Amino acid sequence: MYFTKNMKLADVLLANHSLVLMLQRFNIPLGFGEKTVAEVCAQHKVDCAFFLLICNVYTHDDYLPTEAELDATDMSGLVNYLVESHQYYLVERIPHIERHLNRIADACKQEHKTILLRFFNDYKTEVYHHFSYEEETVFPYIQGLHHGLKDSKYCINQFEENHSNIEDKLGDLTNIIIKYLPGDIMPKERVSLMFDIFQLSNDLNKHSLIEEKILIPYVESLEKKL
Repeated sequence: MYFTKNMKLADVLLANHSLVLMLQRFNIPLGFGEKTVAEVCAQHKVDCAFFLLICNVYTHDDYLPTEAELDATDMSGLVNYLVESHQYYLVERIPHIERHLNRIADACKQEHKTILLRFFNDYKTEVYHHFSYEEETVFPYIQGLHHGLKDSKYCINQFEENHSNIEDKLGDLTNIIIKYLPGDIMPKERVSLMFDIFQLSNDLNKHSLIEEKILIPYVESLEKKL
């Protein structure tokens, strides 16, 4: 069942615990009692339709908003939401994983340490490049469309064609940690690290779905109108 504005926000979070991570991107704190989604959104000046759009894409793999739904939704917060997501990954999650990984790497022989750190640094570099491209090229292009300006040298199809799933790169790292590190190297720390990586991978996957199911169709609609 898709989420609606009259549902209690607490029930929405209980239906999908991962949505707790999403709340801070809207600057919505916990402690909202029995209030509905609509009431909490109104309290924090968040567009309710847009909030539900994100929640439903984030939760239901089969949910695909129609062009009419996108047109009827205030999408002015989309770029800011995506930027907040980038900050969450770059400032909180990736450094947290890196600290765990460095402790494990320091307990390894040099060969394994070098491989672990190389794979992670390559992944981190790709993430930075991916987000930088979006923030320096894609998002300004969208903001221009909002103001009726269309860049004749760019269109959202270029983003769609080159849109990579950066969470896939984490697969190589997890394979090394699961399969190839000696079993006696910080086993509890490794389990904790794996859970962190799996959570990051899942969240990045949802981030990609939001771009594919909301960002791209919405911008295509803007381009047609201009």
